[in-house]
Amino acid sequence: MHSIEKTPVLIEQIRSFEPFQNLGESDLQWLVERSDYVLYKEGEQLFYPKKPVDHMQIIVDGEFVSRIKQGNDFNEVGTWSTGYITGLLPFSRMKEAMAYGTALRDTYVLELHKKYFTEMVEVSYEMTQNLVAQMSNRIRDFTHIRLQNEKLISLGKLSAGLAHELNNPASSIVRNVEELYRRTHQTPERFKRVMTMRITPEQTDRVNAILFSKIGAKRPELTLMQRESLKDDLLDWLEDRDVDNAEAIAETFVEFGMTEDDLDEIFDIVDGKHLDGIMPWLESTLSMEQLVGEIKEASGRIADLIKSIKSYSHMDRAKDGELIDIQDGIISTLTILKHQLKDKSIEVKQDFDENLPKILAFPGQLNQVWTNLLDNAIDAMDSDGVLIIKTYHKRDRVFVEITDNGPGIPDDVKSKIFDPFFTTKGVGKGTGLGLEVVRRIVDHHKGSITVDSVPRKTTFTICFPVV
Repeated sequence: MHSIEKTPVLIEQIRSFEPFQNLGESDLQWLVERSDYVLYKEGEQLFYPKKPVDHMQIIVDGEFVSRIKQGNDFNEVGTWSTGYITGLLPFSRMKEAMAYGTALRDTYVLELHKKYFTEMVEVSYEMTQNLVAQMSNRIRDFTHIRLQNEKLISLGKLSAGLAHELNNPASSIVRNVEELYRRTHQTPERFKRVMTMRITPEQTDRVNAILFSKIGAKRPELTLMQRESLKDDLLDWLEDRDVDNAEAIAETFVEFGMTEDDLDEIFDIVDGKHLDGIMPWLESTLSMEQLVGEIKEASGRIADLIKSIKSYSHMDRAKDGELIDIQDGIISTLTILKHQLKDKSIEVKQDFDENLPKILAFPGQLNQVWTNLLDNAIDAMDSDGVLIIKTYHKRDRVFVEITDNGPGIPDDVKSKIFDPFFTTKGVGKGTGLGLEVVRRIVDHHKGSITVDSVPRKTTFTICFPVV
């Protein structure tokens, strides 16, 4: 920063800026005389975090960018140029800067110290009004930018989670389709063996009855030792009767709970003949059933995820408020965050009110609330944590309680958690915007949010009015 001499054209320059267009010559003369005229060279900081804010800064000519640091990265908030007013404004409660303001080119700034604000009210009440209006506009614009940034951060988290969630079923489908393709190309040879067998229709029906009883039955839940023991028994049975590829056949039979007794029954039905054709055919049928079942399950998981994403984003809903069951949004958000819960082995307990009244709300905004609160709860807990979500209603209000068994919020920071840029997360892990955004959205819905916290139990309670 370099102090420079004021030029005769300064008054005319600032007269063209919106807040000063309707002011008299004497008002502008007072402003220029009381202000310092400084130059910030390209790359210099107009302000930076923790710097005390005690000047109003009028950008006479130039441009600067505002950035917030997260970890080793800088997130850009926006750029402003000639005519913009930053820094402290009359009646503002700002104490210190929260971001970095860097000159993008040589920037000339008129700076008025806050000690002259009281005098400004006496000299030019109209100027003071105009600057207060600028402060309102700045708050509105910054709030909009902040909301958009918070949404982008949430979307980044969700997209990473969705990629993880979609990858598993998608990989399963690809893997099983490839295996199914390989097995169908083995079918002609096995079919040839079956066609050369001479067994009666009655024998075929009895073998089929055993086969489909295994397909239709619930898969047995076996311990590792039980599985190995059963496989060894089946393998010995097949090898004793010279059945080819006995290892693979025994593996598939175990999956469907086939026992030695079942094989003995099949042996008796066919009089011990054609086992080299019957056993591979049974194994092929069962394995294809298993592959198709896994493909069906994986595709169902993908369909459920897409349904949850569609519900979460409300891409098919109107932008106006509507009557909704808030529990639907919570369930969709839990689905979206499933990977985070799974990674930390967090147990989710749902205590939902079956008769919860609907509320008039903006579903997309409320999903932002659930995302921030649930994400914070997950971050707060260690592995094997417990997350409790409860909904209930009293008179003309509905309530949502989100409780985690993390370490809790210290008393000295509890009153600050809804403040802009305040965060208890580590460097680079939080913006400090999530809970402030939550509070604004809840306020917009004429609701309230409170927090009670002790070690091992932190509960956020959100309340909304019923129409």
